[in-house]
Amino acid sequence: MSSYFIRRGVSVMKSRELVMLFCGICVLPIITASQVSHLWLAVGLIGLAAAAHQGFSANLYAMVSDLLPKKAVGSVTGLGGMAGSVSGMLFSISAGYILEWTGSYISLFLIAAPTYLIALSFIYLLTNKAKPIVF
Repeated sequence: MSSYFIRRGVSVMKSRELVMLFCGICVLPIITASQVSHLWLAVGLIGLAAAAHQGFSANLYAMVSDLLPKKAVGSVTGLGGMAGSVSGMLFSISAGYILEWTGSYISLFLIAAPTYLIALSFIYLLTNKAKPIVF
């Protein structure tokens, strides 16, 4: 999707941000997944969130190569991957406690759904003045 916008004359950063915003919005319906009465509707909502996650992360990785020199891309991507892995470990532990305490996935979905939009807000604030590297 970002390539489509770029070909239409939208800047690289704005294209990536638009796609990430779209993906972040597509994750929001996951909040209702534990409350729907039909199994396949829940599967569809979780599938939509998983697809949106993939689109968000693909653009996030591409954004690193757009903003940084080639020598730094691997290091920054590695540090970001490590931070994501550590966060995932900690959240997995927390998720067990939350499920035990509440007995429901609602809390987990309420936590997970807005994180993409919150992350995009931080990305926007940090890269607002950044200029992509021209190759």
